[in-house]
Amino acid sequence: MTPSCTAALEMAAILCEVGPGDEVILPSYTFVSTANAFVLRGAKPVFVDIRPDTLNLNEELIEPAITDRTKVICPVHYAGVGCEMDRIMEIADRHGLLVVEDAAQGVNAFYRERALGSIGHLGAYSFHETKNYICGEGGALCINDEKLVKRAEIIRDKGTNRQQFFRGAVDKYTWVDIGSSYVPSEISSAFLCGQLEMLESISARRREIFESYATQLAPLASEGLLRGPVIPAECKTNYHMYYVLLPDQETRDALMTHLRELGIMAVFHYIPLHSSPVGKELGRCEGDLPVTDDLSGRLLRLPFYHDMTSDEQAKVVDAIITLCGDLPRKSSRTIHAPG
Repeated sequence: MTPSCTAALEMAAILCEVGPGDEVILPSYTFVSTANAFVLRGAKPVFVDIRPDTLNLNEELIEPAITDRTKVICPVHYAGVGCEMDRIMEIADRHGLLVVEDAAQGVNAFYRERALGSIGHLGAYSFHETKNYICGEGGALCINDEKLVKRAEIIRDKGTNRQQFFRGAVDKYTWVDIGSSYVPSEISSAFLCGQLEMLESISARRREIFESYATQLAPLASEGLLRGPVIPAECKTNYHMYYVLLPDQETRDALMTHLRELGIMAVFHYIPLHSSPVGKELGRCEGDLPVTDDLSGRLLRLPFYHDMTSDEQAKVVDAIITLCGDLPRKSSRTIHAPG
């Protein structure tokens, strides 16, 4: 357990022994913590484009981005849908690289029946208030390589061997490595414990909300006026969010404004890191990122929470239908599901 997913990622970067001159491959379409964890160690983030279906790191673009300085691949499981981990792990194994899964949105989601966060060498979870299972702020580091367990315990406890002291393995504890205070509060952990006891019921309710959105918006999707999330057959999602892709940014922004005027909070997601001031300064792109640039400007996240009522959801859907009735006159572009 850690105080946040950010802390878990920072621990992962230390465990991977990332340092100045190293490179880490990751998507640009992610939260800043994914890159920050490695930048803090002096590494350069190398941004790779995403897939148009899942919005996950495009596994076919990873290998061209690898150089003799590459040390880590950091896939991000967007919206609780797994990246193509078999292919990513095969690339990493062949090039001698470590894989850190950013599974902040992926708790209780699976790829080929394997839990997200448990496939790479390390995996990071989030229990932030915006996630499925929450404790305000909280996270966890999944350590899937036994060789990293002992050092992780030391890094987590300020670089000391205090846990060995508590177990009676040493007669006193001291400073033995770098580290920080990566231990969460007991109160947060107790709150989270109650959430995890409800894991299946929370997941079932989120699935109901997700499928209700998909069903009610299906007529608009069939007309090519919007597109919802795509879940590959090999993935079991945790229904973290429901987003729609609109024909263009103008339409997305108009819908967002329309919903807010009705008291409905719908938001876009990440500003791509490669277009940010620090991303431009400290990172590099592997070629152009046309899918990232395109989809980030057209995506809108719809209201989605455990105790959302049918009436509240109907209000959201009705507002979307009202505005989308004008879409053919606003834009000639239509949206179709990939594949």
